Amino acid sequence: MDVLVSSILSKLRDIRFVRYVLASVGALAVDVVCFLALLSLGMMAALASAIGYSVGILAHWLMSSRAVFQDSVAEGGMARTRQKALFVISALVGLALTTAIVGAGDWSGIDPRIAKGAAIFVSFFATWLLRSRVVFRSETSATGGV
Repeated sequence: MDVLVSSILSKLRDIRFVRYVLASVGALAVDVVCFLALLSLGMMAALASAIGYSVGILAHWLMSSRAVFQDSVAEGGMARTRQKALFVISALVGLALTTAIVGAGDWSGIDPRIAKGAAIFVSFFATWLLRSRVVFRSETSATGGV
């Protein structure tokens, strides 16, 4: 019985990761469109990257809370406020990584679009870990249950 439950939980986690990847692709599309539009207007690469990422954060919260982690979104009150704050903190970690990588790449003479590509991978895995293990952890997993 434990093997069956473990197998089911493993499959659900895999599906959740796929949904997270899809939500991330949607948020990334919002991010990159903003980034490229702002670059074309002559904005500094690091600032354009930060603004694009920030707009993508909102898109990602909407998709994550409704389609990825919907079963572990806090009902309301302080628990929901805490969860939103943790989501924003995870987003700020991703934003800092993205801005630093794009800024360093641009400063080094690397095409900002290539630097943005590297930043996408680093920030994706950092935020996935934070969101799946901290922000949207279920109370049962937080207390050691199933």
